[in-house]
Amino acid sequence: MSQIVMAGICGVAAYFIGNISPSTILAKRQGIDIKSEGSGNAGTTNALRVMGKKAGAVTCIVDILKGLVAVLIGTILAGSMGASICGLMVFLGHVWPAIYKFKGGKGVATTFGSVLGISPLAGLVALLIVAIGVFTSKRMSVGSIIGAATLPLVMLFFRPWYVWVSVIIAVVVIVQHRANISRLIKGEEPVMGIFKQPEDKEESEDRTPEEKA
Repeated sequence: MSQIVMAGICGVAAYFIGNISPSTILAKRQGIDIKSEGSGNAGTTNALRVMGKKAGAVTCIVDILKGLVAVLIGTILAGSMGASICGLMVFLGHVWPAIYKFKGGKGVATTFGSVLGISPLAGLVALLIVAIGVFTSKRMSVGSIIGAATLPLVMLFFRPWYVWVSVIIAVVVIVQHRANISRLIKGEEPVMGIFKQPEDKEESEDRTPEEKA
């Protein structure tokens, strides 16, 4: 079997690995529809907001593992071509999962997992960039946007053959954060819960679901 065919098969498998949604599964077990709670997003941040720290942590870990496993499968079976295709497809499967009516997360954690599988050092550099963005702004969205925007540069340095995938991912992640960008421009993007002072948390609890979205 040719490498191209094998890479294609791996890509299809990676897409459906990306469809696995831990936040949706955990929410259903609690009788919650994650798509109608909080921001309506099926990613780590909304899982944390709606279901708490444990669910947020589980969602983050599983989403990272999805990207890591998909890329490792592609690498083992079809080399760098397989890794590239699987890295892209697992991301697309997470953002637009067919089994969940194409409504998924924003793909940040899954992207980190795939980058980690391609180059552990690149993954750590990308994580550091996101962390700096988060801790300086106190907003996850800022870290995610900065991380996405700089990912092609990080991959250009560590794995040039993955730049084309990282550019596509960066564009999609930034577009997925368009509502956050709009709120940031207006000064309305909320601070992450872990950075809030007690009085801020009390005020947040008094807000309506529409204001929290």
